Amino acid sequence: MTKIAVLSDIHGNIEALTEVVNDLKSRQVSYVVNLGDHVSGPLWVRETLDFLKKQNWIHILGNHDRMLIKQNPELHIPSDKFARKLLNKDDIEWLNTLPSSKLLPDDVYIFHGTPANDSVYLLETVENNKTRLATTLEIEKRLGDDKSPVMLCGHSHLPRVVQISENCLIVNPGSVGLQAYNDEKPEAHVIENGSPHARYAILEQKEDNWLVDLIAVSYDYEKAAQKARNNDRRDWEKALLTGYMNDYTRDN
Repeated sequence: MTKIAVLSDIHGNIEALTEVVNDLKSRQVSYVVNLGDHVSGPLWVRETLDFLKKQNWIHILGNHDRMLIKQNPELHIPSDKFARKLLNKDDIEWLNTLPSSKLLPDDVYIFHGTPANDSVYLLETVENNKTRLATTLEIEKRLGDDKSPVMLCGHSHLPRVVQISENCLIVNPGSVGLQAYNDEKPEAHVIENGSPHARYAILEQKEDNWLVDLIAVSYDYEKAAQKARNNDRRDWEKALLTGYMNDYTRDN
């Protein structure tokens, strides 16, 4: 029996990561997969990367990890710029050893965005400044010939379980470290999970079936929000506190 813990999009949030690790310790997993975007953001870059480098986990690169080591620092967005200044030579070398995708035992295929592009959502489509669940045809087009019975992706920070055929299950565990954000690509849109809980997933194989548990873990998100505020990132502060980017008026 195989049991996999799946983490993604930690974004330097060591407070959230610590509680996720504490939670998964009791779940007797076979191994842990980390789908990338390890440290980009105004939080605990140094502490998070030091922790991750010590873990016997399967790590891959996310789009922000790739930009940290490949992109001209003058072109970095604020979150990457903050993180890059705190990385040393050993950190860069470690990130350079990580693959962008990997095929694991039991035909479990892992990548960050899509198999071909770590900056593209696999399970979501952005249109008219909104994000919706992608159709099966859209997902299949983004996968191309890169298909496997079980595929694990991150990038969108949205926990999802999508079955596009009898032989193709796709899981996004959500984000450990950031539950809402604004983005300008492919067009302006907002991602919101609606609560500050850290997200991750457990996949368990029983005979020919995979059971998926999408997990939300409470942690000291007020401490994380204060860290963002101290680093002049009010957008992150709101996202970490609430899981929202915008203010919404409830119906009475």
